[in-house]
Amino acid sequence: MSTPSPDLLRGVVELACRAPSVHNTQPWRWRTLGDSVLELYADRDRQLPVADPDGRNLSLSCGAATHHAIVAAGALGMPPTVELMPDPVDTDLLARLHLSPGQPHPDAQPTLRALEQRRTDRRRFTSWPVPDNRLTHLAEAAAGWGAYAIPITDVTARFRTELLVHHAITSQESDRHYAQEQAEWIDHSTVDGIPATTATPPPGPRPAQRPNRFAGRPEMDEGQRLVEGSDGLIAICTAHDDQHSWLQAGQALSALWLRATTDGLSIVPLSQVIEVRETRDALHNDVFDGMARPQLLLRVGWQEIARSSLPRTPRRDVDDVLA
Repeated sequence: MSTPSPDLLRGVVELACRAPSVHNTQPWRWRTLGDSVLELYADRDRQLPVADPDGRNLSLSCGAATHHAIVAAGALGMPPTVELMPDPVDTDLLARLHLSPGQPHPDAQPTLRALEQRRTDRRRFTSWPVPDNRLTHLAEAAAGWGAYAIPITDVTARFRTELLVHHAITSQESDRHYAQEQAEWIDHSTVDGIPATTATPPPGPRPAQRPNRFAGRPEMDEGQRLVEGSDGLIAICTAHDDQHSWLQAGQALSALWLRATTDGLSIVPLSQVIEVRETRDALHNDVFDGMARPQLLLRVGWQEIARSSLPRTPRRDVDDVLA
């Protein structure tokens, strides 16, 4: 049985900081209270003012870090109880985790391995389709965190979604302020941002490397699709559209992504369609009939087995984020 201690809390924070974040901005700060409480704060200095003026992506990122902390603490034998936004006055205090002595989770080693192995691999997927039952299995992992995941498998819904993704990307490409902000986070530093080698992976044997938000996209021929037919699409949705919901969506994202990692699947977020209000509202109304608030769209696929693993994107030192 593990007992909370400063060293163990530090270990939990280190694992939590491996969570995905928008542009790898790592927009979080952690604080310890005694030997058994962790608090997570938004680091507003790392919020993207152009792409994320409301803090949606910041909150999603911090929600993913919260979930990473939860599963890390459980794997290390310190199952936590969690309060999201525990202080109605301090909206930058996003989560409080109370760790208590317990037994390591039976799946501790696979869980810790998934935290270590999770990557955003923007290299082109294989042409093997992702079966619907695989998407359903992934979506189930998001349940229980206050948000839910919806596989987009209906042909009409997929077509509408692809058009909205295309429209959102075109809208952002025409905004020089957005382009400048995004460029600033490529090779931003040795501890954050997106390394150029990860943003624009070298082309493989298959032609037409899959475009992404950092690599840009070539002029599209008529009939060419931004999302290939073999790609799976999943939307992470909530009932409401506020900061609490965004944190829940981030937790669901982390849970889904860790299961995908365990299952050998690759995840690439398509957040552009959510960042542009027009396309976000159209996704809500035209694809989900006004019944779900989409917070993130994910592209799911298989990476080639023979490919080498990508190095993990850099992370800030624990001493820089933990007080």
